Amino acid sequence: MKDGPSELKELDSRSREIFRQIVETYIATGEPVGSRNLSRNLPMTLSPASVRNVMSDLESLGLIYAPHTSAGRLPTQSGLRMFVDGLLEIGDLSDPERLQIEKQIKTTLQKGSLEAALAEASELISGLSQCAGVVLAEKQQIRLKHTEFVRLDASRGLAILVSDDGRVENRVIDLPAGLPASALQEASNYLNAKLAGMTLGEARTRLEQEQSGLKAELDGLTARVISEGLATWSGGEQNKSLIIRGQSHLLSDVTAIDDLERIRRLFDDFETKQELISLLGAADTAQGVRIFIGSESRLFSLSGSSMIVAPFRDTQSKIVGVLGVIGPTRLNYARIIPMVDFTAKLVGTLTS
Repeated sequence: MKDGPSELKELDSRSREIFRQIVETYIATGEPVGSRNLSRNLPMTLSPASVRNVMSDLESLGLIYAPHTSAGRLPTQSGLRMFVDGLLEIGDLSDPERLQIEKQIKTTLQKGSLEAALAEASELISGLSQCAGVVLAEKQQIRLKHTEFVRLDASRGLAILVSDDGRVENRVIDLPAGLPASALQEASNYLNAKLAGMTLGEARTRLEQEQSGLKAELDGLTARVISEGLATWSGGEQNKSLIIRGQSHLLSDVTAIDDLERIRRLFDDFETKQELISLLGAADTAQGVRIFIGSESRLFSLSGSSMIVAPFRDTQSKIVGVLGVIGPTRLNYARIIPMVDFTAKLVGTLTS
């Protein structure tokens, strides 16, 4: 929340402590906290009446609210955001937890595919956080065996990719105006001669490194066809692998019909996938951990959930995926933030 720091500056030490107690109680129990209980647990001596006055000020700032008449107080979404940005004391993983994550991902990677290792990472982080684990990664393991470009009409062509495991993928691409008839065959020949056996990521990197050679060997329009073809194969939902594990954890502490409806909506969001892919894609430009709370994301505006995610990188420091967890807004942020950060860095190191 952009105005979080300024609101935080408005709070004196007494108000901060009361606000912290309300948020931490909510994260631990999900229950509202009243002035009488707060006055007993505060490190300073304050009467329930004095606590109520402070709570009234916090409520006027939009940081807490009463879920119903005569109830205690809960943090608002804005309050949670301010707490996470300004008051949260982030913990760390224990050595056994680090070793467990590293050992299991390494073992899976040695036995199986990259996708199996990513699924294991999602499963692990789900189990440790008691939330749903999510991973979005590029399907970089596809290797080029044969490529071909075919003209459909004056302005459109078909880019055909055959991978080394026999899969065939077709994409419609825009053709530049004035493209000569021979250009598509030249583009096909160039790709098959120069890039066969490479992954899509490696092919893109090679083309970026050899831009001058590409322009010297081929005319500009043909070079554009090649770049367009690779960009089309490499982009979009079809070339993203989305892995979700541990959805059942989201049902573990559901106690009310409203909570059940919230989770049902979230499961519906999982089924559509596109919104989640778009949200995770928005996180893949981040330098580190990103946190989405409630309606800050359109995906979670109805389900009242939060997501903590971090990107992972290949050996060239290029972001190739995003890993994280989804759970209720009362996530244990202090514990899960370092968990997501460590696992994402580890996945990047082990799978590059």
